[in-house]
Amino acid sequence: MANLKEIRNRITSVNSTMQITSAMKMVSAAKLKRAQDAITQLLPYANKLQEIQINLSSSLDSSEGVYSQEREVKNVLFVAVTSNRGLCGGFNNNVNKKVALLAKEYPNSNVHFMAIGKKAQEFSKKNFAATNMPEIPTDLEKIYNDLNFNSVAEVAELIMDWYREEKVDKVVMVYNHFVNAANQTVMSEQFLPIEKVEMEDSSVSNADYIFVPSKERIIKDIVPKSLKVQLYKGVLDSHAGEHGARMTAMHKATDNAGDMLFDLKLTYNKARQAAITNEILEIVGGAEALKN
Repeated sequence: MANLKEIRNRITSVNSTMQITSAMKMVSAAKLKRAQDAITQLLPYANKLQEIQINLSSSLDSSEGVYSQEREVKNVLFVAVTSNRGLCGGFNNNVNKKVALLAKEYPNSNVHFMAIGKKAQEFSKKNFAATNMPEIPTDLEKIYNDLNFNSVAEVAELIMDWYREEKVDKVVMVYNHFVNAANQTVMSEQFLPIEKVEMEDSSVSNADYIFVPSKERIIKDIVPKSLKVQLYKGVLDSHAGEHGARMTAMHKATDNAGDMLFDLKLTYNKARQAAITNEILEIVGGAEALKN
C-alpha cells in the first residue's frame, strides 16, 4: 500500500483535474447552446433550398447544369470537417476513419483531401500529403476563429471552380451530424456532382416550377447559392456536435474523477487508521517491555 504522502498527492492531483474538467464542461455547455441555435435556425432553409436544387438539377440535361455533369471519376476530393481541439471523445477520429474507409472505394482514382479543422489537417499530413493538389489550402482551421457564411462560401466557391475546371470529378463531404449532446452521427454527402432523383423517389417532392425571370438565370443563381449553404450547414452541424461531444466527454471525465477521488480518500483513511493502530501497538508493546 502506498504511503500517506503519495496518496495525499494523488488526491490533490485528481481534485485539480476534476475542477478543470468540470469547468470545461460548463464552457462547452454554454457554447453548445449558441451553436445549436445557429444550426436549428439554418436547417429549414438549407433543407428546402437543397430540395429545390435537387428537383431543378434532375430536370436539366448535361449541357444546362454544369454542376450536375457526371463524368469518369479520375480525381475525387474529400472535404472532412473536424474540430481544432481534442478532448471530445471519438468526435474527430470517427470522421477521419470514415474518410479512410471511403477512400478505399476509389482504388483507381487520385484521392485528394481538404481539411476543415486542425484534427483533419493532421490526418491529411499523415495519409494524403503525397496525393493532395497544391491548390488545396492548408489553413482552413481559421474558419472557426470567426465562423460565418462568407468565410465558408469562399471555400465552396473554390471547390466549384475546381469542379468546373475538371480538376476534380467528384466531391464528398464528411462531417458529424448533431443529433443531441450525447450523440453525433458521421455523415457522408455527395457535394458534387449534384445527385439527381428518379421520379419515383418520394423523399423529395417532384414539383413543377415556373421559372421567373428565366430558367438560365435561376440555375446560375440558386445552384451555387445552394451549394454554399450546404457546405455551411455541414460546418455548423459539426460545430454544434463538437461542443456536444466535448460536454459529454468532460461530464464523464468529471464523474470518473469523482469516483477515483472517493476511492483514494477511502484508501487514505484505511492507511491512516492502519498507521495509528501500528503506533498504538508499538506504544503498548514498549510499555509492556518496561514492566517486565
